[in-house]
Amino acid sequence: MTTIDTATIRVELPTAFDPRWSRLPGIHVAGRHLAIDPAEYFFRFESSTWLVADWDLVKSRLLDVDETAESAVEQLALDFIKDHGESTSDAARVLATAYEVYAYLFRDEHLAGLGLPQITADHLRMLREAATLMALNKVELDGHISNVGPCWFFPAATSVVFDLDDEMGGTLDEVYHGGWFNEHRRIESIKAHAALGGRLVHGCQSVPDQTGGVVAPYGASMANFRDGLAAFKAVWIEQVYAHRVTPAQ
Repeated sequence: MTTIDTATIRVELPTAFDPRWSRLPGIHVAGRHLAIDPAEYFFRFESSTWLVADWDLVKSRLLDVDETAESAVEQLALDFIKDHGESTSDAARVLATAYEVYAYLFRDEHLAGLGLPQITADHLRMLREAATLMALNKVELDGHISNVGPCWFFPAATSVVFDLDDEMGGTLDEVYHGGWFNEHRRIESIKAHAALGGRLVHGCQSVPDQTGGVVAPYGASMANFRDGLAAFKAVWIEQVYAHRVTPAQ
């Protein structure tokens, strides 16, 4: 792992996280308190700064703003980030902001229209927790992937933490990156992710292949991002699965 010298990340979130997140190296959960040792947790950790915007501002000034023929939703989000985005080295702030983003995007009211009866409110909680941790991953403007943690490999990480078999792990990944990919959900996602300084991008196709997703800044090179993904995933996915407590059936 390439790493930079940084202290343990500590944050207290509004709700308790599943204690089984402690199965992954470098992360300890005690109720609402999370402690992450970057040297143990990340496969690659080259940057300790992130771009964020205040979630209350996103709620009050962006979520209810409609795009027009002259200003697409992506432009609205980009302008908001330019006006309100702040660089921070406070990883706890990133996690706290991400929690609010994903509590909004994966709220229980969407279950009825999802079309996947096997997905429950508890599965949405899993999505909220995993996506919150994914916010520490990072892509630079040149497309270089600078931070990679276990939650980059979404089905592997959730299988380890929540004892999911491969089928359910893949289904949960579909809900995360594809199952709600209709225009209404896309617009919600673009606006909400302005709080994390960019937009959610995926390396996966429609079938989960663990190529991952990350909040990337607008203007990041997707060609370099795509090429970088192929170079690292196989070995690191295997390392995540090695922490399974109960082998999936």
